[in-house]
Amino acid sequence: MSHSFTLTFTALPEHIDTNDHVNNAVWVRWMEELAARHWQADADPAHVAAYGWVVLRHEIDYRGNVREGAQVIGTTQIRERPRGARFERHFSFVDDTGRELVCARTRWAMIDLAKGRPARIPAKVAAPFLPPA
Repeated sequence: MSHSFTLTFTALPEHIDTNDHVNNAVWVRWMEELAARHWQADADPAHVAAYGWVVLRHEIDYRGNVREGAQVIGTTQIRERPRGARFERHFSFVDDTGRELVCARTRWAMIDLAKGRPARIPAKVAAPFLPPA
């Protein structure tokens, strides 16, 4: 279990926009995939079955881009404890030279799937994702 999680993404033809680089919406999809895969990898399976997540806010800085065929390494981290039903997730995407291309901070809310409503994040749900004390 880790407060950070990393995946490698490849820019496919369907990711490329009219400017000949990865479209901004694709970067957002990659962030959502990173978050979902991190949740599935490190959460207790009972928590995965009981809770879901929704994005409340994205703050994204685009510092570079890649063209078709290029790979980027995406990392997500949770750096702070949750507040009520909310927490922030940080993202960074780097190219093969280690240059940061995209960084983001997103605010998420936990949803109790049975009730369909936001729910306060219990300490035991947050624990696997928090940095060591």
